[in-house]
Amino acid sequence: MTKITSLPADDATCGWYHLSKGRKVQPPHLGNTSARWAIVGAGFTGVAVARQLALNFPNDHIALIEAQEVGLGSSGRNAGFAIDLPHDIGADDYIGDIGIAKTTMKLNLFGQNSLKELVDQFNIDCQMKHCGKYQAAVEPRGIAVLDAYRNGLDKLGQPYAVIDADELPEHIGTRFYRKALFTPGTSLIQPSALVKGLADSLPANVTLYENTPITDVEYGDKVVLSHRNGSITANSLVLSNNAFGMHFGFLKGRMLPVFTYGSLTRPMSEDEQNALGGKPFWGTIPADPFGTTVRRTPDNRLLIRNSFSFNPDGKSNNKYAARFVKQHRESFERRFPMLPNMNFEYTWGGALALSRNHEGYFGKLASNVYGVLCCNGLGVTRGTATGKLMADWLAGQENELIDFLLKSPGPCANPPQPLLSMGVNLNLKWGQYKAGIEA
Repeated sequence: MTKITSLPADDATCGWYHLSKGRKVQPPHLGNTSARWAIVGAGFTGVAVARQLALNFPNDHIALIEAQEVGLGSSGRNAGFAIDLPHDIGADDYIGDIGIAKTTMKLNLFGQNSLKELVDQFNIDCQMKHCGKYQAAVEPRGIAVLDAYRNGLDKLGQPYAVIDADELPEHIGTRFYRKALFTPGTSLIQPSALVKGLADSLPANVTLYENTPITDVEYGDKVVLSHRNGSITANSLVLSNNAFGMHFGFLKGRMLPVFTYGSLTRPMSEDEQNALGGKPFWGTIPADPFGTTVRRTPDNRLLIRNSFSFNPDGKSNNKYAARFVKQHRESFERRFPMLPNMNFEYTWGGALALSRNHEGYFGKLASNVYGVLCCNGLGVTRGTATGKLMADWLAGQENELIDFLLKSPGPCANPPQPLLSMGVNLNLKWGQYKAGIEA
């Protein structure tokens, strides 16, 4: 018997969640139930596994188990970029090995196109806009990153446009940045609305249980997932709960639950929209990985996302959001001095499952246990792609992308505590300090 020692506990202040369309929350599991397949974690990865398993095995009962409400967890808390391009931060040109980069791009596009098809098929209202993204810089170090990435994109044969400082206000209003690289393939979404819509459109042979945190697991010929009101017995288990997979007994000490923080403003008035200028919606990511992500949403709000904390138990901690909202305000004022009276309506934190070698896990964990874990901050497209491919692999399919995922070495081991927390916290603080005014 494996006792689950840490359970998801996200803050209740996520703007994406509260601004997305309300839905009927599915009841928690009660009593004792059997299923052919059980999936733990109903984010982008889990709903993709469940949907594709249901299509591949239409006569099987599939139990999709979520500890909280769908859309409240990590999948509903990111910045809402469904990115097509690879971005290897360990390579000088951010592309690295061309063969790996091309396959990575195929994987990202597979996930992105799957989402586009589902949004269209089920008419999911998630503000999906196929408008590309800007990667912007202020300081010389950031501009050097953009120049290096241009060289990588040339090698990869991907289109881009360089936008200089005097042109940028026509695109994003602000005159803060000195240069940006525009790439056209990114889609922008309202993440909580999207994952809610995906969950509500699952096939009939999937049963979604929300607010059902698993407290104990018994592994054997079958897997027994226990909670305070009963148990679910499954022939096979798929873990799609990122860093919480460690608490289920797998990949212990190999994932890093790092939280990043976002603030979302009230809607801009018509006068404020005119003062800002630029396009009606857009997304900008920083050249420096510790810099600030900014979005203008279709409902005329502005998102600021920056700052990091290492929460080893994977749980939200309100003290960080209270501290980092001050950084959000400073970041906002640097970029948008023409909007002096814009307040933040929501501030929240959201977990990333990272590994030190930037590798995720895809494959078999035990005799009847499988994992799709550690998306390394690419949960929208990568989670969707790997979840769908996991279900295809379990159905006996083989293809280039499945082979690519199975060959991954997986997340590497971390140093033991307390060295781990000391090292991660120092690295986060140093990275945020080096980001300077990019933050």
